[in-house]
Amino acid sequence: MAFRWFGKVHGSDSVNCETKMLALRRFDFKLFKLTAKLSAPIIATVGSFAITLPSNALINPFRRNTNDYRVCAARLLSLGIPAETTASACAAALRPLEVSSCVGQIQRRTQIPATDSLSFCGQARRPNDLATCVVDIGTIRQEGVNPAILSYCSRSLLPVDFGQCVVGLRSEIDFSPTQAMESCINASDRISNVVPFSKPGVNPSIEFSPTFETTPIR
Repeated sequence: MAFRWFGKVHGSDSVNCETKMLALRRFDFKLFKLTAKLSAPIIATVGSFAITLPSNALINPFRRNTNDYRVCAARLLSLGIPAETTASACAAALRPLEVSSCVGQIQRRTQIPATDSLSFCGQARRPNDLATCVVDIGTIRQEGVNPAILSYCSRSLLPVDFGQCVVGLRSEIDFSPTQAMESCINASDRISNVVPFSKPGVNPSIEFSPTFETTPIR
């Protein structure tokens, strides 16, 4: 009788264990299905968002790794510069992007054609500063047709400050564009030609040449 009872108990334990294992497997399967249902919309949303994102080429066609000379040539050609002139200007430029940007800004915001500003932008140390100077002076009182603005801005060592000088004078004084530009360029020339002061008590024209007395050795 004892062996029969032990067999029944052992058999019931194994049945209960198998039942629990089966229940756990069913629970895991249901949990997997629930997780898949919840994550499916998220995955689909992310996938559709990635598909709709434009490529870098469409966002920024003039990326940093783009050939600067190619961009320069494309811009100048679009502004109506002849092909041979474009090739020479872009090839000779140290900063071809800035040169083409300078020409484009002046033509878009003033009435000075690109063919007139190209040589000045190509020779400028800072083409963007030159463009700022020309645009500032050219847009005040509709003076954009004055080609002398290019010459004056290119002569100035600080074209942005020069442009502000001209705009400021003409805003308060009844000056013609040439009068204002001449006054500002003369002032900048005087500042650039200032000789630094020497230290007090020292005459820079007198050269110091020390002399040494020597006594012959006996």
